[in-house]
Amino acid sequence: MTLFQLHEVLQVAMGWTNSHLHQFRRGATYYGESDPESGAEREHERQVRLSEVLRKPRDRMVYEYDFGDGWEHDVVRESHAPSAGGGSNPRVVAGQGACPPEDVGGLGGYYGFLEAIRNPKHPEHQDMLEWCGDHFDPDAFDIDDINACFPTPSPSRLPGSSR
Repeated sequence: MTLFQLHEVLQVAMGWTNSHLHQFRRGATYYGESDPESGAEREHERQVRLSEVLRKPRDRMVYEYDFGDGWEHDVVRESHAPSAGGGSNPRVVAGQGACPPEDVGGLGGYYGFLEAIRNPKHPEHQDMLEWCGDHFDPDAFDIDDINACFPTPSPSRLPGSSR
């Protein structure tokens, strides 16, 4: 899969809506969409395969999402296990707890959000509940529901690809 396809998989796994900028970083190399306005130089994520960046077990990179909220995720290659049939078949194999809502304000905002929804006397309790749809369970995690949401990865757009 390409890094762009990995980005799509991570969005599904996190329950986010792809509403913000993102990039991958390994050492001094950045991957994503070029942004001429900011002058940020990035390798084009649609032209780079994950296996080219993370080649062996324990190789790692950072996935950054929503630069305002500042979410950073370590992406680590645990092993190489080809899927049956030779195709990409992303699946969540383990997890714990609900993902923070989109636009919650980063880690600090998430902790403030949790404090507000857990305490009915908090001045922002009702506003936060309405904002998140009247219910948020930070401990909720349903691996089957997450895996049922995965799209089939889009065909590679790598030069010379026959897909």
